[in-house]
Amino acid sequence: MRLEIESIRVGYENKTIVHGLSLQIPDGKITTIIGSNGCGKSTLLKAITRILKHESGQVILDGQNISKMKTKELAKELAILPQSPESAHGLTVEELVSYGRFPYQKGFGNLSQKDKDVIDWALQVTKTEDFRVQSVDALSGGQRQRVWIAMALAQETDIIFLDEPTTYLDMAHQLEVLELLYRLNEEQGRTIVMVLHDLNQAARFSDYIVALSQGELVKFGTAEEVMVPEVLKKVFNIDAVIGQDPRTNKPMCITYNLLQTV
Repeated sequence: MRLEIESIRVGYENKTIVHGLSLQIPDGKITTIIGSNGCGKSTLLKAITRILKHESGQVILDGQNISKMKTKELAKELAILPQSPESAHGLTVEELVSYGRFPYQKGFGNLSQKDKDVIDWALQVTKTEDFRVQSVDALSGGQRQRVWIAMALAQETDIIFLDEPTTYLDMAHQLEVLELLYRLNEEQGRTIVMVLHDLNQAARFSDYIVALSQGELVKFGTAEEVMVPEVLKKVFNIDAVIGQDPRTNKPMCITYNLLQTV
């Protein structure tokens, strides 16, 4: 395993959100983090990628503690697409994607031919090359999300983190984004780690699922191991009926009831 989380504790303003969690991220696979609102999904993602400092424990990448790695060095190894990316107001698609080349630039940051080739490739893979000169502000939600993913791809990292990449997208655009990530994993062997709210999407597109509750690991395993009534009861306090997706043969939540709380 290239990426290991060892007993990390993370919190805000004297409140612990993630409690001594340990986890190994499988290489070349899609791993999705699920859990109720406020359970620590995004906090965990931010801690793994060093956006948020952890109070104790460590995150190890290729045998190195990431807290001791230089920023540009780390940015060549992993990319992250946050839940609400900062505004790209006034930028064209190509300009935004070029920001992914920052870890490789020297001096005044002029783009090399290699940089330009990688940007072209990222636009092509995400099918955004046709509007490379358009303003990011003018794009639809699905198009804009693909452009942000293109920027992450331009970093040329083997590991990509995404915090709720389907948020605010309609069903078709959600599927479009998830199928793109699936292709990146299948065709290029990229390790994908993401947070999703939709259980059936998580089961359909993930090799492994991390189920969290109140900042603690409830279950880590395949969709078949995690998408079971006992786990979903602990994570979401629901009584779920699990069936099988007729197209993918993956488990799916057919219906559920809320459990009574005492």
